[in-house]
Amino acid sequence: MLQLPPLSLYVHIPWCVRKCPYCDFNSHEASGVIPEQAYIQALIADLTTDLSWVQGRKLHSIFFGGGTPSLFSGKGIGEILRVAEELIGFEGDIEITLEANPGTVEQQRFADFREAGVNRLSIGVQSFNQEHLRKLGRIHSGEQALQAIATTKSVGFDNFNIDLMHGLPGQTIAEASRDLHLALDNGAQHISWYQLTIEPNTAFYSRPPTLPNDDCLADIQQAGMAILQEYGFAQYEVSAFAIAGNVSQHNINYWQFGDYLGIGAGAHGKITVPADKTVIRTTKTRLPAHYLARDGSAPARKKAIASAEIVLEFMMNGLRLKRGVPTVYLAERTGLATSVIEAQIRSLQSKGLMESNNEKYQTTALGYQFLNTVLQSFD
Repeated sequence: MLQLPPLSLYVHIPWCVRKCPYCDFNSHEASGVIPEQAYIQALIADLTTDLSWVQGRKLHSIFFGGGTPSLFSGKGIGEILRVAEELIGFEGDIEITLEANPGTVEQQRFADFREAGVNRLSIGVQSFNQEHLRKLGRIHSGEQALQAIATTKSVGFDNFNIDLMHGLPGQTIAEASRDLHLALDNGAQHISWYQLTIEPNTAFYSRPPTLPNDDCLADIQQAGMAILQEYGFAQYEVSAFAIAGNVSQHNINYWQFGDYLGIGAGAHGKITVPADKTVIRTTKTRLPAHYLARDGSAPARKKAIASAEIVLEFMMNGLRLKRGVPTVYLAERTGLATSVIEAQIRSLQSKGLMESNNEKYQTTALGYQFLNTVLQSFD
């Protein structure tokens, strides 16, 4: 039977200084002054419209993503948080994350974000190597990235993430390892370490760079995993690593098929509606100008996840977690009985790809290595 899971809030701020050639997110280069106050009012109207989906819950976590949310002022972020707390309310230990660019202008706002109520920063470093930053189209330097980490700590953030990419054009094992060492030696407690992939509708897709070959990529992965383990970091999701007590609560709720309201241009949400026995996906108007004007399309589209699709979606999320996902969540968060996937689970167990555990769905080490193969069983 469907039950209400924890509720998070995702806030999308779509503007950035310059679109990176690998980025396939809904981000738009800012031309002129960003209409911060008008966008905040649109966000508040958006959130107000979504209040019926709260269903008596308080917010478990909030994540400001983009784009580059750190282009907004601390005052603006604080206003969004104030309204969210007034309209919905916060759990006592709520995690509030904001993605920040290491550029010097944004660093000046870090203290303001902290004062506004943000208690976790996610710093988009990607690399400390100047040549790799240039190839990635990043506008900050390696030195600015290190300074951003120092600033983050100095203004009182004791919980922050560093985004790092590997498998970059021309990158060697030593260079990838150096990026990790710099992040770890400068006090990171959480690292998102993921391989550069070439996605459609990006500049890199139109003009692909030369990436390291498969053997080099495997060696980078092996070396990086050893370094992270040496520093006491545990992998808890495919590309997420943390020391004890510093996993991202927002990420955990997402991968455990929890609910989240999505507000802002192009934002996605997922909502459980037990009364209707449905789980729905929501999508907001994508273009910032249309979102601000509510021009040409509805402010939100919603679609129930079909029963034929929801098992795969649940498994695609839950099995990304190294520790797996509780078995009871299948019924509680999809409305389906465990018997619907019993045959697939037994088959995967017989192949050594899934653990024999009645309490949770969890891949073996081999299954985690070949996660896409595991997921094909639920398609």
